[in-house]
Amino acid sequence: MKRLLAFLLTLGLMAGALVPVSAEETSETAAPFPMWAYGMLADGYAIGLFGDEIYTQHSQEVTQEQVAAMAEVVSEKLALLGVEQREADTEGLVLDTTRGGVVNALYQAAADYAFPGVEKGPEAFMVSVGALCGDGTGLHLERPCSLVEAATMANSLILSLYDSQNAGSLGLLWKATGNGNTLYLLGSIHTDRNNVYPFHKQLRDIILNSEQVSFELDFNDTQQLMEYAAMQVYSDGTTLADHISPELYQVVINTLGQMGMEEELVSQYKAWALATSLQSLATTDETTGSNAMAIDLYVNAKAVNAGIDIGAVETYAFQGGIFDSLSPEYQEVYLASSLLMMLDVDTMDAATRKALTDVLGEDALTADTQAALEEEMAQIGIWMDQWKARDTQGFAQAYPKDEVINSDDELNSKLFTDRDPGMIAYADAYLKQDGAHTGLLVVGAGHMIGSGGIVQGLKDLGYTVEVVEKP
Repeated sequence: MKRLLAFLLTLGLMAGALVPVSAEETSETAAPFPMWAYGMLADGYAIGLFGDEIYTQHSQEVTQEQVAAMAEVVSEKLALLGVEQREADTEGLVLDTTRGGVVNALYQAAADYAFPGVEKGPEAFMVSVGALCGDGTGLHLERPCSLVEAATMANSLILSLYDSQNAGSLGLLWKATGNGNTLYLLGSIHTDRNNVYPFHKQLRDIILNSEQVSFELDFNDTQQLMEYAAMQVYSDGTTLADHISPELYQVVINTLGQMGMEEELVSQYKAWALATSLQSLATTDETTGSNAMAIDLYVNAKAVNAGIDIGAVETYAFQGGIFDSLSPEYQEVYLASSLLMMLDVDTMDAATRKALTDVLGEDALTADTQAALEEEMAQIGIWMDQWKARDTQGFAQAYPKDEVINSDDELNSKLFTDRDPGMIAYADAYLKQDGAHTGLLVVGAGHMIGSGGIVQGLKDLGYTVEVVEKP
């Protein structure tokens, strides 16, 4: 179980092969994405108001189905605020694809709650919260509403009402100062769980007010992404079948086949690459957003769309090398463990049971082991709640960094002791700059804590590091 825990800990350590979501991805065949809407892309995508269709359909008239889906997302997000419910008087509201119809649909989602001014009706309320704006000549409610207009209204409504309630995820956030410079430190958990979006206005403002936002990796470097993709597949003429047991190979093919992946494709990937992908899937749940946008991706998209300079501590080749250098035996265990997180022991056939126990041991499928695994999986939800509440002390206690470092697991030194010093040095270099600069460093939360982590490392270098006060 300690080994399974080490794999779960990578959620707070490794950014992985993340792909940014920003206006840079607009299709060449689509109309240019409107500059005024760039600012809502990251939030709207993370919240789940739209998907990739925003890049090609943004200028098209929104469909009734899209309006209904957005209104449902608004309703679900507002329900989480715990605002007193009210009996909404929405009788007679026309719901169609005009600007006025979209306003009415979104208003209906908010009218179930006693937000200040909601009793004034759709137009007045939406204007008052900044979700409905005109062009100087009027609101033009009779005009057809484009997809981007509808998305912007819905996004503005959610953020405005969250801000009015002082709500939203706060993040594990510290502030380091020295030499006239300020570097905010955001510890990330590389997943989307526990309704993490939207972020609190304080955190959104810190992102937007930074001169530079740095991550473990530069998610926007297409050359590095291509190199990392090449690292994940075999290039020596072998396939996955040559590196793991025939029985485990068949389990992999069957499992991924049920997800629509062909054996010809699956067999090209290395065991560690498949394991990390399966682990990411296993750690999502019903609280994960429809787009499953990891925290790092959101911050990156928010910064890129605002034109903020992006930095990186490590490279994809470095992170890929951490897993690529693992022994074949360890990679097989990693893959089997990731499958164990995905599969249901109670419905598992005999061949699958044998394949997993041959690699992980006879105890892998026992009730005690399964209970322990469920407890570890539940721990991710605890970490996310601590992240949302900025409970840095609680996270440090719940995230067993020292225990894992002191174990004999092959991956541990590669995850922690081989990486924390480089991150401390990166932060130190930023704080040593001439002039007065303000930046944000976003890396796995596990790197922030502990005696060898970034927070303590910067304190040891003489910097002032404090948890950012909650608003």
